Amino acid sequence: MSGRSEAGSGTAAGDAESRLAAVISPLRRTLLAAARERGELPDIPDAQIEVVRALLPSPGGAERGPAELAEALHLNRSTVSNLLGAMEADGLVERRRADGDGRRVVVVLSPRALDLFGRFDQAAGELLRDALETLDPLDRAAVTAAVPALEKLAAALRGGTR
Repeated sequence: MSGRSEAGSGTAAGDAESRLAAVISPLRRTLLAAARERGELPDIPDAQIEVVRALLPSPGGAERGPAELAEALHLNRSTVSNLLGAMEADGLVERRRADGDGRRVVVVLSPRALDLFGRFDQAAGELLRDALETLDPLDRAAVTAAVPALEKLAAALRGGTR
């Protein structure tokens, strides 16, 4: 057996999975493009956006070194090094010595990056709110209710649990 349940072995489950896959990527691209336009933001490559997301301040979050970023993002160290070099040149990240350990280099977001991504998140939130308001109440409720499951799905795809 392929690992699918009896009910999932038919085309209905496969169709749902295919439909979900076909919706996610264009939805993400559309949201990114629309948020960039609304927020009058520069076009930042997706890989750099992932680095920024990994460095965003969070409760209890620690500064990360390049090797820690590579591990967290499942990328080669050389790839992360190249990304950080380009991002540093664009004023998005800064490298500095870690507090208490002058030998360790950490990467932090610049004030410019924090401003850009704050504006991006605001624009994306406004766009989603506007689009959700165009849906009928049942569809709007279904999308809202799906968010926790989608968060778990994203974590599962990253190889973790949430």
